[in-house]
Amino acid sequence: MNDATTSIKYPIGIQSFKEIREGNFLYVDKTEYIYRLFSGKYYFLSRPRRFGKSLLLSTLEAYYLGQRELFKGLALDSLTDDWEPHPVLHLDLNSREYRDRESLEAELNAHLERWEDQYGNPKPDRRPEERFSNVIRTAFEKTGKKVVILVDEYDKPLISNIHNEKLMDEYRSILKAFYSNLKSMDQFIEIALLTGVARFSKVSIFSDLNNIRDISFIDEFAGICGVTSEELDTYFKSGIEQLAEKEGKSTEEIRRQLRDNYDGYHFSINSPDIYNPFSLVNTFANNRIKEYWFESGTPSFLVNLIKREQWVLSDLTPAEIDSQELESAGILTTDPIPPLYQTGYLTIKEYDPVFNTYTLDYPNHEVRRGFLSFLVPYYVKKEKELHRFSIKRFVTAILSGDTDAFMRELESMIAGIPYSEKGSAEAHFQNAAYILFTLMGQYVRVEDRTSDGRIDLTVETPEYVYIFEFKIDSSPEVAMEQIMRKKYWLKFATSGKQIRLIGADFSTATRRLVGYIVQTAPDLL
Repeated sequence: MNDATTSIKYPIGIQSFKEIREGNFLYVDKTEYIYRLFSGKYYFLSRPRRFGKSLLLSTLEAYYLGQRELFKGLALDSLTDDWEPHPVLHLDLNSREYRDRESLEAELNAHLERWEDQYGNPKPDRRPEERFSNVIRTAFEKTGKKVVILVDEYDKPLISNIHNEKLMDEYRSILKAFYSNLKSMDQFIEIALLTGVARFSKVSIFSDLNNIRDISFIDEFAGICGVTSEELDTYFKSGIEQLAEKEGKSTEEIRRQLRDNYDGYHFSINSPDIYNPFSLVNTFANNRIKEYWFESGTPSFLVNLIKREQWVLSDLTPAEIDSQELESAGILTTDPIPPLYQTGYLTIKEYDPVFNTYTLDYPNHEVRRGFLSFLVPYYVKKEKELHRFSIKRFVTAILSGDTDAFMRELESMIAGIPYSEKGSAEAHFQNAAYILFTLMGQYVRVEDRTSDGRIDLTVETPEYVYIFEFKIDSSPEVAMEQIMRKKYWLKFATSGKQIRLIGADFSTATRRLVGYIVQTAPDLL
């Protein structure tokens, strides 16, 4: 462990730019992006949780408060000589759980009271939007400077209640009136930046605003949050060296592990590779590669969407979507792709300029493993049943070709799986198998297309190919007949691997795998 590395202080859980700079914590210089914001006035930025949005707003606040000493040695210090302080109204909606109308009004009132204490002329008997309008005007009149408005997680009240239509309507009404001041008080405003997870263009609280620029998909701002490959080498070089020393690996091997686990995010057509900043900082602070971002929590609204819509997991990756649809979709869509992108579980992997479409996929191993692991409990009747499933036995059986052994383990794992009445039992069973096999680290294809149909599930190992056909309330014989009739094995006939055909039947009455047949593929070549 070298002295240079041990002296680095990583800002775990610190979102205050002032605290980071005064405490000599590591800071990845993003101030050049702040300079780019000076060319406009009203902005919206969407990024996944824990991607640095709060720190970005805190940095912007420090600049507009004229705290130039905090920027010594950073890009912005040499890019501008205008450090005149402005009044800053910083609204953070991320710190409260919103359970009723009163909780939102209480949060708005708490901020309004602080601003009114600072700038005077309080109007406690007025509605929140009237008080906001008044404080913008009085802040300008008191200081002679236009007001800076920063809103952190503007959409938290809405996405916290995505299945409570009545409460969402109330929140929309309150927030629409509140944010309308961004237009009506324009003459008193210097700049405004709102951040969140959801697109704003489809949310009715912004329906009256046409002056906000969404920079979420703009190349110029693609690296405004997160860590680029260049920044990784610049700011984390000693951390990489320390981790390599601990693991007994080369620095290039560690870089490859970091890339596989935390890289892969793209937020525009020509976006650079972006690493998850939360996972990187925790990795170097703990000197250990781990799934930090996913372990920090999953948005509850995403859980509710998965349960409500009964999404077919095989349709999620890779996914192709029209660029306009992705860039304009709100969080309330029933299409799973936009919310999964907005929350960071999918990211842009390719862009087709001819058809104007994006191809989306998991960004990296951390997200892929974490997302599927998170879904496991929804396909197991009781948590205690997990101990009956031995990963070691399962993998050993798959690799050795012991079909009966891994089918027994599979049956014990998914016995009694619940599914909603809205969802398809076959799709639910298929999703369960997909999750389990994928988590085992195997090459998995679900609903795999052939020239004459779609295979329900294909599992490929170095020596074997397993082809599954699942039936519901039918029989294993019917499933096997379909495999034989459509000759699903032909696409693997030249693989040089042993091909096992498995017809299985699932009962909706018992919610169990009730029977299966195993055959070896005919030698037709």
